Amino acid sequence: MKQNTNQDLVSDETQTRSVLQVINSKITLEGEGFLVHRAFPNGSLREFDPFLLLDEMGPIEISPGDAKGASDHPHRGFETVTYMVNGVFEHKDSQGHSGKIKAGDVQWMTIDSGVIHSEMPEKGFVQKGGTLHGFQLWINLPKKDKTMKPRYQELSSNKIPTAQNDGVQIKVIAGESMGKKAVIQTRTPITYLHFTLQPNSKITQTIPKNYNAFAYIIKGKSFFGDGQIPAHKEQIVLFEQDANKITIKSSISSLDVLLIAGVPLGEPVTRYGPFVMNTEEEIKQAILDYNNGKMGKIVF
Repeated sequence: MKQNTNQDLVSDETQTRSVLQVINSKITLEGEGFLVHRAFPNGSLREFDPFLLLDEMGPIEISPGDAKGASDHPHRGFETVTYMVNGVFEHKDSQGHSGKIKAGDVQWMTIDSGVIHSEMPEKGFVQKGGTLHGFQLWINLPKKDKTMKPRYQELSSNKIPTAQNDGVQIKVIAGESMGKKAVIQTRTPITYLHFTLQPNSKITQTIPKNYNAFAYIIKGKSFFGDGQIPAHKEQIVLFEQDANKITIKSSISSLDVLLIAGVPLGEPVTRYGPFVMNTEEEIKQAILDYNNGKMGKIVF
């Protein structure tokens, strides 16, 4: 079995985190009717502080003219992280911001005080069709940050740090791994890593013990922790906070997996659709602000 020797990859499996739970994602439709595999929230898991949602969009083959997206909709009180694997999306908002997210790109949007936002397949992609595949993660914001001005961090694929070692490749979207540090700046400490493991490979990643951590299997089958708990495509694996390392092993086939972790906020969560606040009163105010046009509108 292959073994990594990088400074943050270790071989002592006796110190790796235990698996808390393995959960199947649920198929659902979002926006104008595009298919997603929803890791959470679902009947088994509402949220995993500070994380509120993880959707895998596709992968699905889109016929020319058939691509769907999410037209104008509001957000307040959290961050969205869009990571495209295949396809092209374009986005606009009520603050006058627009752009495109292409294959391998990441958009980290801190919504804070509220915006109207649209995410639609890019016109050229709609005309030609092709494979649509990506992820959207929602991260809660602490109460003190929920009224800040919205901001965007957009990284093209070639600006995201990557590394490889002994059958393991990694994209460092947030946090650190294999001597690489992410460019993204986060409001609270977050790790977001995309690992690709060749058959019969292994990696052990350092994750501080106070972080909540989970893995999502994109492709293949994996084994986690001392007990070598199995998980497969479209399943999410939640980890205990009982050690500061997480071990991932691939099977006889290659493996693609997201490893995501963050410091819990420990604050009350009240959510209503695209609004995530601390109290019911704040939710009512968000709805009122939206209905009164205080979040603006998309005009371009």
